Amino acid sequence: MPNDSRTKTVLVALLLCLVCSVVVSTAAVSLRPLQEANKALDKKRNILQIAGMMREDVSIDEAFELIEARVVDLKTGEYLDSVDPANYDQRKAAKDPAASRALSKDEDVASIRRRADQATVYLVRDQEELKTIILPIHGYGLWSTMYGFIALEGDAQTISGFGFYEHAETPGLGGEIDNPQWKAQWPGKLVYDDSGDVAIEVMKGAVGEATPQPQFKVDGLAGATLTSRGVTNLLRFWLGEQGFKPYLERIRQG
Repeated sequence: MPNDSRTKTVLVALLLCLVCSVVVSTAAVSLRPLQEANKALDKKRNILQIAGMMREDVSIDEAFELIEARVVDLKTGEYLDSVDPANYDQRKAAKDPAASRALSKDEDVASIRRRADQATVYLVRDQEELKTIILPIHGYGLWSTMYGFIALEGDAQTISGFGFYEHAETPGLGGEIDNPQWKAQWPGKLVYDDSGDVAIEVMKGAVGEATPQPQFKVDGLAGATLTSRGVTNLLRFWLGEQGFKPYLERIRQG
């Protein structure tokens, strides 16, 4: 067919699309194991960073061997030995009506709609003594669902690390949740007040000498009120009755 033929142009375009589709699909399938491995490695890296256990002279996999993963029933706070934490996917479970529950408007302060019945927690021990508890958390900010971890000391009350590994908040505003200076404010803060209620919050403005109960407060993010509020709300959810509070109460009771 002549080069100026419409039929030839359409056939060449279709053939090119077909070839490109085959190449992209083949690459996606062949690279999937590598992508999954990198995803798992990145998750381990984030857990180690939150726990303060990253070391340049030790590989991520080797350092992670010191961390014990357990699956917890969020309703009772008990460990579930029948569930393998290596194979449990909390995000996937939250989408399954048989493995999760829908949250009412009053319950859903973190705007996540559904909560999985179980969650994986990560423990660091020194001999038999529990030193660190690392909990997965997530909730909606301004533009996105923010996924992260919070690390508590063995008293299940004092924060030792906090951070997010996935979000789409505005760079320079809500994206400041990644700022090391902001994250450095969290260690040493307390979660629960004397009555047992979740008291930790991101306040409006900065924590100062005149701030009441500064042990429960962290500086707000300038120009990112909704992201700051989202962080407070997700902490109140996941550290509250619908989240890890039953589990943390069991730890405090020994």
